[in-house]
Amino acid sequence: MDNSFNNFSLPEEDSIDIKQEIIRYIRYWPWFAVTLAVTLISAYMYLRYAPRVYQTYSKIKILDESEGLELPTSAFIFKRKNINLENEIEILTSYLIMNRVVRELNLNTNFYEEGTIQTSQIESLPFGFKQIIHPDSIRERLSYKLKIKDTGMDITNLKTEKVFSFSGSTTRDSDYNLPFEIDLNVNKTKSDFVGNTYILNFNTIKSTALSLKSNIKVESIGELSDLLKLTIKGESKELSEKILNTLMEVFDKDGIYDRQLISKRTLDFIDDRFVFLAQELDSIEVGRQDFKQRNNIVDIAVDAGLGLEQRAQSDEQVFQIEQQLALSKLLDTSLNTNSESDLLPANIGIENSSINQLISDYNNAVIDRNKYLSSGGANNPMVKQAVEQVENLKANINRSIGTYSKQLENSRQQFSLRNRRFSGTVAQIPEKEKLLRAIDRQQKIKESLYLLLLQKREEAAINLAITEPSIKVVEYALSGSNPVSPKSNIVYAAAILGGLLIPFGILYLIFMLDTKLHSKEDVTKINSNIPVIGEIPDVKKKEHIIFDDPNARTALAESFRILSSNVDYILPIKDDGKGKVIYCTSTIKGEGKTYVSVNLSLALSSINKKVLLIGADLRNPQIHTHIHEEKHKPGLSNYLHDTNYDWRDALINGFDKHPNHQIILSGVIPPNPAHLLTNGRFKKLIEEAKEEYDYIIVDTAPTILVTDTMLISQLADATIYLARANYTEKNLLKFSKDLTETGKLKNVAYVINSVGASRSYGYSYNYGYNYGYGTKD
Repeated sequence: MDNSFNNFSLPEEDSIDIKQEIIRYIRYWPWFAVTLAVTLISAYMYLRYAPRVYQTYSKIKILDESEGLELPTSAFIFKRKNINLENEIEILTSYLIMNRVVRELNLNTNFYEEGTIQTSQIESLPFGFKQIIHPDSIRERLSYKLKIKDTGMDITNLKTEKVFSFSGSTTRDSDYNLPFEIDLNVNKTKSDFVGNTYILNFNTIKSTALSLKSNIKVESIGELSDLLKLTIKGESKELSEKILNTLMEVFDKDGIYDRQLISKRTLDFIDDRFVFLAQELDSIEVGRQDFKQRNNIVDIAVDAGLGLEQRAQSDEQVFQIEQQLALSKLLDTSLNTNSESDLLPANIGIENSSINQLISDYNNAVIDRNKYLSSGGANNPMVKQAVEQVENLKANINRSIGTYSKQLENSRQQFSLRNRRFSGTVAQIPEKEKLLRAIDRQQKIKESLYLLLLQKREEAAINLAITEPSIKVVEYALSGSNPVSPKSNIVYAAAILGGLLIPFGILYLIFMLDTKLHSKEDVTKINSNIPVIGEIPDVKKKEHIIFDDPNARTALAESFRILSSNVDYILPIKDDGKGKVIYCTSTIKGEGKTYVSVNLSLALSSINKKVLLIGADLRNPQIHTHIHEEKHKPGLSNYLHDTNYDWRDALINGFDKHPNHQIILSGVIPPNPAHLLTNGRFKKLIEEAKEEYDYIIVDTAPTILVTDTMLISQLADATIYLARANYTEKNLLKFSKDLTETGKLKNVAYVINSVGASRSYGYSYNYGYNYGYGTKD
């Protein structure tokens, strides 16, 4: 009935047993419980002492100034019909704006109150504080610790660790060169602060502005909305609200200033022109008076006839052309004498819509370029593009003015030719009258130009006075009542997750890196064709020999009784009545082959079978340690070496309660075990022993170390191959598989020793069946 026991160890499917994997980890539930407790306690301590961070927000609406209160003239309105929120966000969070906010609130000076465990930021010190050092003088971070005592106060420079001690309540009268002054008696008395410790930090303007820039978040509310939401997070709600409110105020003033810039520039231009026009009018008046006095002119008769009327019309047209030429010359002078950052006066009376439009575009481009220069620098691509746009517009204005002046000059020449034709009809008018008219015409041009500029000046002054805000504050800064960090639910969830994942990860790594054999399933996965006929449990404080008493009913004794019963299933059926030979071997030493050999032989003898145990491991014998005999007591090696030695002389009755059990020890360790085992005497011993015993149990040498076992393997009826849980490497089982497939070992079956030694794998086998051992039925 060879290999009939295969039915007892069918290979399982190559899949993961979820239940077994869960049990595998649940075995370590104390690890999970301890880690979970530690993470939850850590989370509680963190939430107890971590600084509370609050979120503060405000909302603003970007106004379209084209719908504002300013006068509807294209010259003095800073139009923004299409609001670009992305540009507004960039300006709102620019370094220039942040720099102004930092300076206005003195944000580069921070205060902290130091507690027993937690140090929290405060808006200001609760007593008198005066900063002496100018913010621009701070070149590096300065940090001081202020500790208030009964006898005075100590100020420590945290960088140099130098301590300044003061006996009073103020630092004003000290000679120490500190960047601030402290007066504890302002607002409260010194006794209110005794024992308190404060931290004073002084940072540079640049680092503070950059930090504020990264801390403030601005985003639009919806795609079609022109509302912006400003958000900041900080420990002090009061300080955060101040920052947002100041930021909105600074941004509003910046926009108002930009729009007022054109009006201011127009006023300055008109005021400059008034000086020159007044001088020219005075010169014309004096010249006209002198001309009349020299020529005794009191009044000019009215020209008669059609010729005089035509000439008057022509003169009027010439007057209008010369007025336009004068305005063009003034504009050209202003354009070419201004620096590149100056703005041009718009709509001063030139009757050319193209030039007026170019002037408006030029002024807007100059303002945009100045904004980009202030926030980006000269090498910024947007700045370069804006500068190029200004230069292009300036060139276009020059060309347009030149072209317009040429057209006016041509028209004037045509009308002059026309006047000369009319002069024949008015020849009777004296030359003096013509000169007088020329003087009057110049006077009228200057007067009309003066009045026009006076009107434009009033318009610019009105626009400057009624400039409306850039933004509408929808909501001033508001802070949430609950902190946004730390969030207890998230922290506790992370603690629970970490408490579960940390031990799980450690166990997963341990299991993944573990290459040891642990159970029957590990054996069947590697070699499913060889049956597993026994699993010997690992029992704490176990005796090496458990069959001193054949009636023992311990779990270990029952496991060997089960093994002795299962061995019969793999032994071939014989009708000759001879004994059966069972080898016990393993891959390496330490897997328990001697231990199993001894106990298997005792288990078989306990059922009234004659059993012979032979110690065939001639290199490292171990049976003598179980029966307390001398290692070099004559035995198998003596028989194999000496042809005159009878193996029966080496028989030992090692166990008094097992009269059917006899042992042949290995004997003296020989120098050539392989030669002795193959000289034919071992085969003779087996054949003779089979005539006298029911079972011959042979404890052989490990297979991977020496070839002794393979040399005598064909004499066995069955080979029990030992593997030890939590000791034998899984890769070593492949060696036993190769021995079986090549026929070097005969009728092999596995026995797993020390099962349950590693509780992490859930293989704690229990052989106590609650059958009432030790009790009477």
